[in-house]
Amino acid sequence: MSSLNAISPAAGVHGDAAHDENLLAFIRERAAARQVTVVQRKRLSGGAIQENWLLELRIDGGPWAGTQRWVLRSDAASALPASLGRAEEFAVLSVVHRAGVKVPRPLWLCRDVGVIGRAFFLMDMVGGVAAGHLLSGKCPTDGDPHLAAELGANLARLHRLRPPCAVLDFLPAPSATPALAAIAAYREFLDQHERAHPVLEWGLRWCELNAPRESDICLLHRDYRTGNYLAGEGGLQAVLDWEFTGWGDAREDIGWFTARCWRFARPDLEAGGIGRLDDFLRGYREVSTLHIDREQLDYWQVMATLRWAVIALQQAQRHLSGEEPSLELALTGRLLPELELEILRLTTGAAR
Repeated sequence: MSSLNAISPAAGVHGDAAHDENLLAFIRERAAARQVTVVQRKRLSGGAIQENWLLELRIDGGPWAGTQRWVLRSDAASALPASLGRAEEFAVLSVVHRAGVKVPRPLWLCRDVGVIGRAFFLMDMVGGVAAGHLLSGKCPTDGDPHLAAELGANLARLHRLRPPCAVLDFLPAPSATPALAAIAAYREFLDQHERAHPVLEWGLRWCELNAPRESDICLLHRDYRTGNYLAGEGGLQAVLDWEFTGWGDAREDIGWFTARCWRFARPDLEAGGIGRLDDFLRGYREVSTLHIDREQLDYWQVMATLRWAVIALQQAQRHLSGEEPSLELALTGRLLPELELEILRLTTGAAR
């Protein structure tokens, strides 16, 4: 994984060395090992909502004997309301891994906050590059058709999971009209926000008037985009960050992946800034029979931009409230004018 920031091994996962022994005892028990030693520990870049730590361990005895590179994923200091807890995210990861979706293999969940101060789970460390500006910046003129098709096929495998699913019974029941349900939630948030946002209100009304009458309900990642997957020389390695998973219209994930806000250095490459839309949809259709036309895609790109605008406002609130002072969160809130411009472009028929 790219951009690792080293910290002192004595600092503890969350800065408390007293938690180290608890963590090692937990791993020793789960791995049926005689001894577990930390070789190195690094905080992984990103993680505005969750924290991810690389643990390189030397394990003596048991089925995991040898050197292991695992990722510990825990809550950040605060979370967005729509974010799943670590136990729920671990359950999702387990289900989609069994379904053949490319994700890090989940290992063990710990609900006991006494171990490191927060609930967490462990999963395999997967190599590759995740940073959106790096993946999009190195793309050839016509993008990477192989990676785009892989991402499409991987998303389609996820979308084959349909309700009901007993293992995921903690997820809210799917709405018969997912778009209208989302619009209502965004409008409720804006109604309570301290400032007026007329462009967002315009976008919500446009989406309300143009909402699809029928939806293909399936399991969604809800943050499937460049920046949330790892890619290497062999192509797609794993999709990360499953804390927003829920039931919804399959086209929502497609709109989110292709929205301009997630194309980074290559806004001309509609498939996440790394490939052409045709290549992404070709991969998707190798697995799924779902059809999405240009008009539908435009609609769900507007919905994606509205959702990101609401999240940006929520992130800014986390900073401004003093709950979690952060330059990253503050800068996220400054994205709003760019997102408003894109909403106006899409809803008024302006050139893409």
